[in-house]
Amino acid sequence: MTENSVVQNAGRPGTGTPSEVKNVRRAAWAGLIGTALEQYDFVIYGTASAIIFNTIFFPNVDPAIGILAAFGAYAVGFGARPLGGLFFSKYGDRLGRKWVLVATLFLMGIATFAIGLLPTYEQAGLWAPALLVACRFLQGFGAGAEQAGGVVLIAETAPKGQRGKYASLVFVGAAAGTALGAVVWILVQMMPKEALESYGWRLVFFSSIFVTIAAYVIRRKLKESPVFQELQEEGGIGKRDTPVADVIKNGRTNLFRVFFMNVGANAHSYLFQVFLGSYLISQLKIDATFIPKVLLVGALFACVSAFVFGNLSDRFGRRSMYLVVTTFLFIFPIPAFLLINTGNLFLISLVIVLGFIFAAQGSVGVQAAYFPELFGARYRYAGVALGREFSSVFGGGIAPLICSALVTAFSGSWIPVAIYMMAIMGISLFTTIKSPETVDRDLLLEEDAK
Repeated sequence: MTENSVVQNAGRPGTGTPSEVKNVRRAAWAGLIGTALEQYDFVIYGTASAIIFNTIFFPNVDPAIGILAAFGAYAVGFGARPLGGLFFSKYGDRLGRKWVLVATLFLMGIATFAIGLLPTYEQAGLWAPALLVACRFLQGFGAGAEQAGGVVLIAETAPKGQRGKYASLVFVGAAAGTALGAVVWILVQMMPKEALESYGWRLVFFSSIFVTIAAYVIRRKLKESPVFQELQEEGGIGKRDTPVADVIKNGRTNLFRVFFMNVGANAHSYLFQVFLGSYLISQLKIDATFIPKVLLVGALFACVSAFVFGNLSDRFGRRSMYLVVTTFLFIFPIPAFLLINTGNLFLISLVIVLGFIFAAQGSVGVQAAYFPELFGARYRYAGVALGREFSSVFGGGIAPLICSALVTAFSGSWIPVAIYMMAIMGISLFTTIKSPETVDRDLLLEEDAK
């Protein structure tokens, strides 16, 4: 298949002109860099929670409680994601995917920059953690529609046979954002401790402005997806006032499928990216400077894995590749902790790299095309956004908090954490077994995949 067949295969008639091919590439880049910003925001916050926020914003408590408090504020961002999904889904299925992608971009960028301006607990008392939670809420509110908008727009623009390839680039961007966040933390940790705690951590959050500007430069020239345009012209989309109510009424089956298929993968993703950092520091006494370095290595592997799994889903099917990912992650927790607790830095790095390859980006590399194909055209945006973001609350949002509490409650034992990881991944694995194959489904159809 050639790139000039993009438009015909995306679901509407077209001429395959160079401008249409260019729009596919621009959509891919727009999704990639926007999700890079989202992930960068979340990773720099998550790393700060593990390394420094417990002393800056929650200094007058036991260190273990301070970590729980920092991760509690972290979880607020995930609690806000479904609210953002609810709010922006209405406009994504009425005004178009592009409108939402630009709006969420600025909301996330401004909230992240604002964290760098916050006073510390020493300077403002309880106002400091309160303002931190408020900024974290706004971060999550914007992120709640960001990834859904990216994958839906690209899936509706890309040709059949290459949807997985193109849509997976959204999550290549997520891995790139993780890598970029790790690099920034590595650089900042080279500062003296006093400088790091005074202003160094602020520089990390100020740096998000550069990613925001780069994302806007690309997105401002982005065109709407051809599927949305055709259905809007025909009156089949864009004129409905309540796409959220529509998907809840008519698309519940696949809404629940997306929720349960994502909840385990999302939990594992943020456990490997966020929780393990605090576990390594607090339980194994690993040097804190090791954390961003190993996250960087994992993220670089994840950039490749997202694209590879997306391509493989085009070739072997969405369901079969998602079964590979969820099966591996179901059996991995116990071997993972056995390797981690050796204290060997190479084995620890191996575990985190495998976690990034399968949980952080391998899973979403398949989801990128799979989830949009599950829904009919009229409420596709709402279905993907609500399914993914509500599950992210019960997955990545509270998983680090739950696992930190389990470690504290069971005197540092990793066994309850491994059991929790297997249980939540078992939900995703079982749901995938019961789900349909959707590869190359016609995205102009209004009915859901059965």
